[in-house]
Amino acid sequence: MTNLCPGPPSWLKQQIVTNGADQRVRRGRRGRPLGSSGTTLIPHQPDRGAKRLRDEDGGGGEEARGGKQLKGARDLARHRDLAALGPGDDPDVEETTEDRKRILEKLMDRDEEEPEGEPVDESSVKKMILTFEKRSYKNQELRIKFPDNPEKFMEAELDLNDIIQEMHVIATMPDLYHLLVELNAELTDIDTLQESEEGAEVLIDALLEGQVVALLVQNMERLDEQVKEEADGVYNTLAIVENMAEFRPGLCTEAAQQGLMQWLLKRIKAKMPFDANKLYCSEILAILLQNNDNTRELLGEMDGIDVLLQQLSVFKRHNPSTAEEQEMMENLFDSLCSCLMLSANRERFLKGEGLQLMNLMLREKKMSRTSALKVLDHGMIGPEGTDNCHKFVDILGLRTIFPLFMKTPKKMKKAGLSEKEHEEHVSSIISSMLRNLKAQQRSRLLSKFTENDCEKVDRLMELHFKYLEAVQQAVKRIEGEKHEMVRRGEILDDGMEDEFYLRRLDAGLFVLQLICYIMVEISNSGIAQLHQRVHQILNLRGGSVKVVRHVMREYAESIGDGKNDEFKEAEKKRIMDLLDNF
Repeated sequence: MTNLCPGPPSWLKQQIVTNGADQRVRRGRRGRPLGSSGTTLIPHQPDRGAKRLRDEDGGGGEEARGGKQLKGARDLARHRDLAALGPGDDPDVEETTEDRKRILEKLMDRDEEEPEGEPVDESSVKKMILTFEKRSYKNQELRIKFPDNPEKFMEAELDLNDIIQEMHVIATMPDLYHLLVELNAELTDIDTLQESEEGAEVLIDALLEGQVVALLVQNMERLDEQVKEEADGVYNTLAIVENMAEFRPGLCTEAAQQGLMQWLLKRIKAKMPFDANKLYCSEILAILLQNNDNTRELLGEMDGIDVLLQQLSVFKRHNPSTAEEQEMMENLFDSLCSCLMLSANRERFLKGEGLQLMNLMLREKKMSRTSALKVLDHGMIGPEGTDNCHKFVDILGLRTIFPLFMKTPKKMKKAGLSEKEHEEHVSSIISSMLRNLKAQQRSRLLSKFTENDCEKVDRLMELHFKYLEAVQQAVKRIEGEKHEMVRRGEILDDGMEDEFYLRRLDAGLFVLQLICYIMVEISNSGIAQLHQRVHQILNLRGGSVKVVRHVMREYAESIGDGKNDEFKEAEKKRIMDLLDNF
């Protein structure tokens, strides 16, 4: 296998850099290229360019070979580099001048029509790989022998570039990937995995065994993003990581531990103008943190919570200037929400004054308000959110959250957050505070429901009947489907029942459960005014205590995160005790 570490040869760096020149694609949500199909490792298929003829003296008797047409910008750059070499730069003036002329002739000789390519099979692939290794070793030897004289290894550099361009065709044939592994070849430009999962598995196994992520991170650290071609190289490198993670999600932990997490945080907080690479970094970070406690813990240990809060603080008083910048902001919020699923990160969030920042965002009424509401929900839910709930009351967060409870702002809808999502997050935050607050802070929360002739209780009951009706309509549809399935003789197994339950949740059952929980909590608060108002409105609108109890029993049965059975049983008992006194 070609040894790329330490000190990988420039051809590898050049390959990653040049593959993506002028090929950036407009990306959709979650990092997918718009219009893409299947799974790819690099969202770019290189064009096949004119082949260049080898010189008889330096070609070792080889026939004319195919190569990728070099980009115009790189042609000019090479031409300038060659022209910059003066006769006085080498002791043997005649030899270097002759070499320079021969190289320039080969660069300019691109007018011939490309001969029809040979079919690619196992034999031709093996030949390509062996040729690639031979030219790679030759290029490294000349670079070591003549480190200060580029003309001496320019010919070998061009030869190596040609065979790399030829090898691009292998990337379109996953059935041949196993040959790359068997022959210990390294291929950094891979176009597609969709046609053969078996071949892709073999290739990815080999890449992971060679710690490919660590190697890619090392190469990204060497690239200067002020240069467009090298910035494209970073973009395409991130594409490799993203699509490998999509094909095999389990590698996220390993990738993060091999330096990718540290590099992403460093790149995100770098004081550079917003660009496509920063957007892509935010997408990769969100992917690494999704459903993975190991990467969440690693980010917390690297002070990543502070990095995320610092980057998001920019949007406290200013809206993103472009759709791409808005997407990056949402990616960072998603990453923060994922991190808050880990209790240790909630402490870091509290110490980093994350609650204060989210509260300010809610008050400023900018585009970041919708996502700030979601972050508060994640930070305060469950027993791990107790400290955050108390702090939120201390920083006067009740003055911020209850106006949002009373009415869904129109700007929320325009920002892409539905009315149901908004009411779900607000109800979840209030229910978390009722569950976690003690003493004085709990009294302050309950007193809010008594203000202005219990107007917040009226709003609560309005939401109760709204979502009760939505759930009842969904139940009717589901019952109709069940009847039809039974008529056809189909079996209703546990899987179908789970699917129907999820559909009810999506129709509004979860929001209804949160609202019913708030109703039961305030009715058991010891404040007679609240208890009377809840039951008064239930009776006036034809509601039923039995319905509330049924909803809460179903909620109690499904509560818990699947990790702590002791908490689940204790919470279930507490809810049932509340129902007995409702």
